[in-house]
Amino acid sequence: MRVTKRTNIAMRVLMFCAANMGRLVTKAEIAKACNASENHLAQVINQLAQLGFLHTQRGRNGGLELARPAKQIVIGEVFRALEQPVPIAECFADVDNTCPLTEACRLRTALDDAANAFYATLDPITLDALICDNAPLLEILVPQGGCKGPLRKSTVAAAETIV
Repeated sequence: MRVTKRTNIAMRVLMFCAANMGRLVTKAEIAKACNASENHLAQVINQLAQLGFLHTQRGRNGGLELARPAKQIVIGEVFRALEQPVPIAECFADVDNTCPLTEACRLRTALDDAANAFYATLDPITLDALICDNAPLLEILVPQGGCKGPLRKSTVAAAETIV
């Protein structure tokens, strides 16, 4: 199974927003940090907002942020929402299916089971799990430095030592 470019970019957007919690981020910031075109990002951001993963705010001081806490965003849910419309094989398509074997083919069932197993593997993973305690990722996604995203364990331990 191959993940579409749209889903790949969507995950970058969600991770960037999770790493920069507490502030609105801009499309330009995400484009720079995630190596994606602003035009393609605009389409992905719009879809993520429609699906309830992002909150967008227009205007001069606008931007985007997660619509709910990163702990509540399940990666399997994101992938299903973005990947499901893409048929895994021709026989899964409602339109343009010219395969004469569709009704009797066991491969279709095996492929369907494999796709469901793929999504089931992603179901226990939350956006928070991808970001928290991932210092190398936070260094990439929080370009201005500091910890504006989810706290790293070392940062929490250091803060507790000072107090």
